[in-house]
Parts: sequence; structure tokens; C-alpha cells
Amino acid sequence: MANHVGFIGPGIMGRPMASNLMKAGNALSVYGRRAESMKPLTDAGAKACKSPRDLAAQSDVIFIIVSDTPDVEEVILGENGVIHGARKGSIVVDMSTISPNATRQMAAKLAERGVEMLDAPVSGGDVGAINGTLSIMVGGKPAVFEKVLPLFQAMGKNIVHVGENGAGQVCKACNQIVVAVTIEAVSEAITFARKNGVDAAKVRAALMGGFAGSKILEVHGQRMLDNVFKPGFKVKLHQKDMRIVMEDAGKLGLGLPAAALVTQHLNALMGAGDAELDSAAIIKAVERMSATRG
Repeated sequence: MANHVGFIGPGIMGRPMASNLMKAGNALSVYGRRAESMKPLTDAGAKACKSPRDLAAQSDVIFIIVSDTPDVEEVILGENGVIHGARKGSIVVDMSTISPNATRQMAAKLAERGVEMLDAPVSGGDVGAINGTLSIMVGGKPAVFEKVLPLFQAMGKNIVHVGENGAGQVCKACNQIVVAVTIEAVSEAITFARKNGVDAAKVRAALMGGFAGSKILEVHGQRMLDNVFKPGFKVKLHQKDMRIVMEDAGKLGLGLPAAALVTQHLNALMGAGDAELDSAAIIKAVERMSATRG
């Protein structure tokens, strides 16, 4: 549907996502803060841009995936931001995980310029990004979603329009709550087994066949058994996402006790220098409380 696609943020997730857009036959412009992050895409035929503003001026649809809310605000609203280059009728698609409220505010500011916005955070990690099998949770106008859907289908498999602007970010926050609290549950179960002198690997195998079975128990449970926490999804990013959850919960007057507990464990891991580990390392915080391992 697009004559030209722009992509901002060619990092661990963004680079393979952008590559999949190119493989689907889309002409691509790319912007990254580091020239080396753009090189694999420019080597494949993408056009490097000097700024988000420059990229937006030549793109029908502008995808963004960067680290945190302030980064998205700078990319969209900053001095050389997308808002200053985007043409009327173009579409900004933010695939970062950020504040729902900030998303709504940016969508409103873009709308004043005649520019549409979708928030479309993803789940599935770098493997899903590489394989084009991401889950994509989308907020924004249904008609705009339908226009961008063919591009989403180049990057993901489970693509759901959740609601209006901000709804995609709310959905991603829900995802992060479920993942974090489930990691906590698996951490506590494995620690309980070990403290009782029972083979935690056999406990995991037994649980996998029952109602307690889950993707978290399968993947992160194995990481915990091996005591190997090469990321996947880093502690520092999961902590950032849970901070967004707790900030929004505070504004809503919403009690989320389990989410709050896991957030504190992620905070403790950050303080212990474990920011770069996979967030399955939550078990390390649980173990330290009981002097079990870690």
C-alpha cells in the first residue's frame, strides 16, 4: 500500500523487522543514531537518512522502534523530529514499548498536522523479529490499521487491532505483567524444589505436562536450571516496561501487588549489576532472599 517506507531504530529488533519489510518488496529509508546500525540495511539497498525529519519527508509510512518514552518523543516531536517532515496523510507507526498516555498525546499532536498514528508494540523477541513471526498489538483508527496491515504481515503473524490510540501500549503492558509474574512464579517453584532437595529439572518436566505448563516454564525454566541468562529480553528493558506499568497504575489508583513485587525484584537486579542479563534472572533475586543460590 505504501510507495515508500521509513524505519527509525535499526537495533536488535528493528534491523530484522526492517529487513523483512524490504524482503516483502518495499522501498526503504532508514535512520539510526549510529551509522554502523544502518549498514546491513543500506548494503541491502535501503537509503540512509540524516534525521527523522529527513526520513519522514520521503516516507508514506514511518516505523519507529526505540528504547523508551523519551526516545520516541524526541524522534517524533524533537527539533529534527518526524512531525516536522511528515506529509499530510502519512502514517507514523510506533512499535516501541512506551507510556500509553504519552502515546495518546503524540497521536493528538500528529493529528493536528494531518498525520495519522498507530501504536503497535511487539512481542516475540529477536527470534520473532528475524523470523517475521512477531505478535503485534495495535492501537489507532481501524481504517489506518487496515492500510498498514500488509506491512505488519511482513513482520508478524499474530496481529490484533486492540482499540484506539494507546490501546496497543496498554495491551503490551498487560503482556509484560503476565510474563513478569509468570517468571516470578516459575522462579519461586524452582527455588522451592531445590530448597527441598528435589531435582528441579524433574519437577519442571512434570509441571510441563500439566495445567502449570507454559512458554515461560519451558524457555525461562530451562534458563534457570542451566543458570545461563544470555538475553533474549534484558532485565533493564523489562524493568523499564514494568516501571511504565506501575506509573500508569499509580495514575489510575490501581493496585497490582504481584506486578509491584516483580518490579522490585527487577529493581534489585539492576542494583546488583545484572541489567544485561535475561529477565529470567528474576530467580537470582528470589534465591538471594533465601540464600539458596545466585
